[in-house]
Amino acid sequence: MPHDNTVRTLLRTEEAQSVSQEDFRDAMSLLGAPVVLVTTDGPGGRQGLTVSAISSVSDTPPTVLVCLNRGNRSHQSFLQNGVVGISILSPAHSQLAYSFASRSASAEDRFSSATWMTRETGSPLLSDALVTLDCTIEAIRGTGTHDVLFCGVKAITTNPEAEHGLAWFSRGFHHLPVKRP
Repeated sequence: MPHDNTVRTLLRTEEAQSVSQEDFRDAMSLLGAPVVLVTTDGPGGRQGLTVSAISSVSDTPPTVLVCLNRGNRSHQSFLQNGVVGISILSPAHSQLAYSFASRSASAEDRFSSATWMTRETGSPLLSDALVTLDCTIEAIRGTGTHDVLFCGVKAITTNPEAEHGLAWFSRGFHHLPVKRP
């Protein structure tokens, strides 16, 4: 079958209603995910949060997707700024991940506890992250409570000294070894 770019939406209301939010969250807790900080800066303000809903989309052009809850206080800043900094974390960043996930910490408090750099887009990138991706928002698709941001990668940095990545699984952090050639 040839590739079809048509977006198809399947509505399965009865099936969706039979799955509780708790059952869904329990199931997703057993899906390993990277731990990343997503940040932005610009006319909409400097904001950031911890996410695990991120995935590569394409290498031509380099594109990733990030899912953001529309109810999150930083959501509008990302849309207004149109840029996203993605910092993939290592175990040394566990406390920073908790800080950026906190609803009580201010943006100023979150950013003051680490060293940041910028690249092409001006988004804050964690200086000692395992990997950083400097991105522009190319497209947005909404579903349920979230927007899916399709982000074009403009610059990448890697930390050759990092020995482990940080993953979220079964409601806890886990260290994954970095395989080097």
